[in-house]
Amino acid sequence: MKKPSARTKSLIAKGRKYYTAAYKPREMILDRGKGALAWDLDGNDYVDLGAGIAVSALGHHRREMLDALMGQAKKLWHTSNIYFTAPPVLLAEELVKSSKFARRVFLTNSGGEANEAAIKLARKYAADKGRPAQQRNIVTFTGSFHGRTLATVTATAQPKYQAGFEPLPPGFRYCPFNDFAAASRMIDSTVCAVLIEPVQGEGGITPAKPGFLKHLQELCHKHDALLMLDEVQCGMGRCGALFAYFAERGVKPDVVTLAKALGGGIPIGAMLVGEKAENVFQYGSHGSTFGGNPLACAVARVVLQKLQTKTLQKNIRERGTQLASALAAINNRHGVFSEIRGRGLMIGAELSDPHKGKASDIVETARSHGVLVLQAGPNVLRFLPPLTITEKEMKEGVKRLEQAIQTHIGPPSLRA
Repeated sequence: MKKPSARTKSLIAKGRKYYTAAYKPREMILDRGKGALAWDLDGNDYVDLGAGIAVSALGHHRREMLDALMGQAKKLWHTSNIYFTAPPVLLAEELVKSSKFARRVFLTNSGGEANEAAIKLARKYAADKGRPAQQRNIVTFTGSFHGRTLATVTATAQPKYQAGFEPLPPGFRYCPFNDFAAASRMIDSTVCAVLIEPVQGEGGITPAKPGFLKHLQELCHKHDALLMLDEVQCGMGRCGALFAYFAERGVKPDVVTLAKALGGGIPIGAMLVGEKAENVFQYGSHGSTFGGNPLACAVARVVLQKLQTKTLQKNIRERGTQLASALAAINNRHGVFSEIRGRGLMIGAELSDPHKGKASDIVETARSHGVLVLQAGPNVLRFLPPLTITEKEMKEGVKRLEQAIQTHIGPPSLRA
């Protein structure tokens, strides 16, 4: 790869100086993209198997999205929710019809805000029923991730994200993920909602076991609690269907939260609400100055339409199979993974014992070989490529990944 230019070094130095230290960006300046490929400022090309953490679902520089953005930009950028504009109204209608359960939509700017809205909705739902504060608990699951606001980071049942931000808001309970018996014990009349990712993202790309969502739904019905599905990362086609919960027959959630892929790169989030709680939010209950921005909604409408095409859903299934098979083949040759799991184009490869704790090192080595991958915790390589990635692009990306793994673990003669 070309060495960083003076301009690249200068921009990186400014980023280090002027950003807070909350992030640790790679030593590169991404400059442009097309499809599943990206180029940095120095002209190095990369196969993008991360899609901006599942955001660029239709790839980079999608013509239809650009046309929608520019068309709306020439008309109206912002009004706030004091007024109606066409793009958010039409997007809300399309989300309701495509979800098969929702009756109303609250539009936000991010997944964290969508989950924050869901938490408030659940508490208000219980309050409207006359339940005291001590009976408004929300159950979440170990390994979950729901956002970075104070409430959503508390809902996130991973202490590493919460450390230093105490005192945390009360009213959350943490249940072992995929534990049927534990869920039965913990979900009772003092619980107003259950919040769960059908496939955990930051927790290591771990799907809910067959029947687990249905089990939670039955418990929620029994105790008049809301079943709330966080599909910020796993939804919007990522797992092979428009919504991840479609994979389990008979599941009808009360709330689904979305973001990431919904905007295809433009910031937007949404909370979809079913019949049970559709009237909980009334005038003044909640709000968002930028939520439902017409620019973002114009683009999201295009994304939503494309995600529902049979051609794209077929590509997700085929490329997901291709990626999982390629990772299995790499593992047969190098023994670097203990498990490969996931659905569709949401795949995690957990590192085997000799390589545990080294996911970040492999991610960096992969970058130097021209492929962008992610991690989920210290032990899992995470793959979230654009849903439009082609067979050829996937093949090249996996080829570069294997070269990076070979560089990282060394030749067979030197391996422990």
